[in-house]
Amino acid sequence: MATSVRRAVLTLPAAPLGPENPLPALRALDETHTVDDRAKRGMPRDMARQVGYAPLRTVLPVRILDGYGRERTSTDLDALVIENERLRVTVLPGLGGRIHSIHHKPTGRELVYRNPVMQPACFALNGAWFSGGVEWNIGATGHTTLSCAPVHAALVPAPDGGEMLRLWEWERLRDLPFQVDLWLPDGSDFLYVGVRIRNPHERTAPVYWWSNIAVEEDERTRVLAPATEAWHFGYERDLRRVPVPEIAGTDVTYPPRGTFPADYFYEVPAGERKWIASLDGAGQGLVQTSTDTLRGRKLFVWGAGRGGRRWQRWLTEPGTPGYAEIQAGLARTQLEHVPLEAGGEFSWLEAYGPLATDPGTVHGPDWGAARAEVADRLEAALPRAEVDAAYTAWLACADVRPGEPLAVGSGWGALEVLRAGHKLPGTPFEEATLGEEQAPWVELLTNGALPAPSPAVPPGPTLVAPHWRDMLETAPADPHTEYHLGVAQWHAGDLAQAVRSWERGLERAAPRWPLLRCLAVADQLGDHRERAADLYVEACDDLWGQRGADVDDRNGEAWTAVFAALAREAVAALLAVGRTAEARAVHDRLPPSVRERGAFVLAEARLLSAEGRKEEARALFDAGFEVADLREGAETLNELWAELTDDPLPDAYEYRMRP
Repeated sequence: MATSVRRAVLTLPAAPLGPENPLPALRALDETHTVDDRAKRGMPRDMARQVGYAPLRTVLPVRILDGYGRERTSTDLDALVIENERLRVTVLPGLGGRIHSIHHKPTGRELVYRNPVMQPACFALNGAWFSGGVEWNIGATGHTTLSCAPVHAALVPAPDGGEMLRLWEWERLRDLPFQVDLWLPDGSDFLYVGVRIRNPHERTAPVYWWSNIAVEEDERTRVLAPATEAWHFGYERDLRRVPVPEIAGTDVTYPPRGTFPADYFYEVPAGERKWIASLDGAGQGLVQTSTDTLRGRKLFVWGAGRGGRRWQRWLTEPGTPGYAEIQAGLARTQLEHVPLEAGGEFSWLEAYGPLATDPGTVHGPDWGAARAEVADRLEAALPRAEVDAAYTAWLACADVRPGEPLAVGSGWGALEVLRAGHKLPGTPFEEATLGEEQAPWVELLTNGALPAPSPAVPPGPTLVAPHWRDMLETAPADPHTEYHLGVAQWHAGDLAQAVRSWERGLERAAPRWPLLRCLAVADQLGDHRERAADLYVEACDDLWGQRGADVDDRNGEAWTAVFAALAREAVAALLAVGRTAEARAVHDRLPPSVRERGAFVLAEARLLSAEGRKEEARALFDAGFEVADLREGAETLNELWAELTDDPLPDAYEYRMRP
């Protein structure tokens, strides 16, 4: 059959994403992949330099996604299917362009882990993320903020004359456009993926990329890469060089054999072909290879401990196979960011396909022989020279203007093109995609002032890049503008000036709660905890006074998100300074529908413990609750449990990722 790209619908049990958190993300990233300076002493110089290069302070201007729950219903998801006579590939353009499935027709095998549910969990930099398939991680260390966001998609002629699916978006953490082109050469067992990241600015930009592939695991699954050493990162936040395959008598290339979750970043020699493979007991599975620009390879394992097993069930559902992640990135490790010069670009080609090997060799005791077996079988199935040639051929198509649109992403790229006149052949960001969120910023760009906000909705998102901050500084200094200016100054690290902008805005503001909350965060992070608690109480009083507890109007979901987000922060700030009665007052004013959520049941348990009502707090645990947005690596549940009892932590609350 001829290669084709078509629309489809994928129906899965899915938990709705819910509304965005409307409060600007002023706090530092809660990212587990960080190390202290002592760990850099044993690193190669380029690696140490890139580990310390341009870390994010916050996820601004992106908003946090924490409005989802755990109740799943049958949901139709827009899908795009790429198909030839050998492979069928299913892509989800509304969810970051994630590949959901790579199905090999001759064998009937699924080459990646195909999650049977769509269950958000707090793993992305901005919250909501889901497991399975192949995701495109761009921006900064961690899972991309585009995990659950739409991207643009359209048809483009493929290098061999067939059809190619182009995905593209504007990545907002680094303000960079990127594209992902997927096609199946006629008769090929391999999916080709061309990736390009461009820097249209007049300054060097930090770049991060890891293609993350979920693969099924069992006791006989082995992950192989062309390396004899790796950099091990455990959730004790330590990075160290270790031998491969065995560490202290454990063969870590078998994902279930470790106890705790861990990353292994393979040290692939410079001249070696770049590949990684996950093979089952019969020596069959998936291999991923690329041109040399994509130098890094990684294995992530959940381990066999209680916490890792619990996370797997949390992200999928009981009774489904376990999974590991094999990844490919621009740098040795995910702790690094790579500089991209002004006007430059990074581009490469990846290939994904089935591999059949001799099981006795790939599972044998000779690691060198096992690696050689995979390398030889890969070369026979897809020669390295063929991948390099396909990359060259694809580059000639990378600038071709997309044809028929298949999906629409955000309007943020169109806003940046409108502002700066960027010329980005191959990835058009059309003015027609500008929407309600971009409208105030178009007004600022064209007329020099932000329009007055509607009292019917909470404040919209802030833009924080230097050019937008400059425009805010010269705009009329009304309270709404001072609010946004302060957020942009905070993002730039000018904390004192941000506080001054918020204080100026507060003098004439109505409502006052957005500015009060920003000042509360500033005081809290500045260790003025009592003053922060005062500001949170004032912000909550102002919000309830402005809106009341009744948010049942056409913007009710947005206002419920405001009440929930502000109260959650306020209760934590008040408990931190021992003001339990005020924390209780804030919590009890929330609508019942909010207090029933797992995060607020946990807050209730904390309140009860602080009030000395430990048996009642323990009873909430006994009754059972689920915190839908529990953060990767968080230990809040076991810490509170330890306050209440000396009993062992029940499996239902075991999410610890380290000893």
